[in-house]
Amino acid sequence: MPLIETQRLGKEHSGKQVLKDINLRVQNGEIFVLIGPNGAGKTTLLRILDLLDEPSSGSVLFDKTPVNYSASAKLALRRRIGMVFQQTALFNTSVFNNVAYPLKVRGENGNTAEKKVKETLKMVQLEGFESKNALKLSGGEAQRVALAQALVTEPELLLLDEPTANLDPKAVSIIEEALSRVNRERQTTIVMTTHNMFQAQTLAQKAALLLDGRIEKTGTIQEIFEVPSRHLASFARLENVFSGVSSVVEEGTSLVDIGGGLRLEAAFTKTGEVTIYVSPKDVILSKNPIVSSARNTFKGRIVEVADLGPTVRLKVNAGRVFVVQITKRSFKEMRLNVDSEAFLTFKASSVQAV
Repeated sequence: MPLIETQRLGKEHSGKQVLKDINLRVQNGEIFVLIGPNGAGKTTLLRILDLLDEPSSGSVLFDKTPVNYSASAKLALRRRIGMVFQQTALFNTSVFNNVAYPLKVRGENGNTAEKKVKETLKMVQLEGFESKNALKLSGGEAQRVALAQALVTEPELLLLDEPTANLDPKAVSIIEEALSRVNRERQTTIVMTTHNMFQAQTLAQKAALLLDGRIEKTGTIQEIFEVPSRHLASFARLENVFSGVSSVVEEGTSLVDIGGGLRLEAAFTKTGEVTIYVSPKDVILSKNPIVSSARNTFKGRIVEVADLGPTVRLKVNAGRVFVVQITKRSFKEMRLNVDSEAFLTFKASSVQAV
């Protein structure tokens, strides 16, 4: 059953049509990602879903009921929604008071409120930060406080606008883990915008691609990302996107020269300049060459390691830099680190033209 739905939604601002005929349906308990370039209308759509702005046309339904925009009705509904903006706006007081504030305005005080604040701070890994001034925190810590503010009331719907933009890998990992947990344990419905395609693929079940105020495509994460478009590659943080020159060889395949001494075998027949994409999840990383039917195997050296909790994200320079993700267990078993030698292996069918 959809928790939130829009029907032919439109929004005009300063004479410009910012959103046009938006039909969106987010199921209860789903993580839904809005992707698109800057100016596509993603933030405007979130503000309408949060009832901060009203649509110029069309309607919003919450639990199948059209939204009533009277002040009292909006207040009651917004108490069921949490919102995290890209730019944090915290109070000049302690972390505890910042997180407790949404409970205070709801009339919750005392031991129950204190317990909720402490549990939420633990979820975003800020135990021990209760007495610190929120305005003296790092960017990643401040964003985790903002997330805790939104989570402490246990909202049915959580809206997030680029929640991990410009944060360090550790903060990104903590925020992603917290979002995954509340969705799994509380069945919290989440709608978020992001340019980070790796994040979208890791967290979400469904996605919508917004271009120039319109939804160009909706579908499962696999449907959106398995065959990336040029539109997607032009603005999204897709990993392993390379430009090169393709030449057709026998057996219906092509060799794509992407520079750095690398020629990738691809399961398509194209001649001339191409842009290709290799999904990080399709790349097998090993300490030694592996015997397989995969047509692409390259030796490289690890140049960056990012700890993402249960997984590790690696950048490997094999003439060009590839991004790979492996489990932390595999990382430890192979005794890898920055400057370790490693081999990359992937199939010709994993090389996609965009």
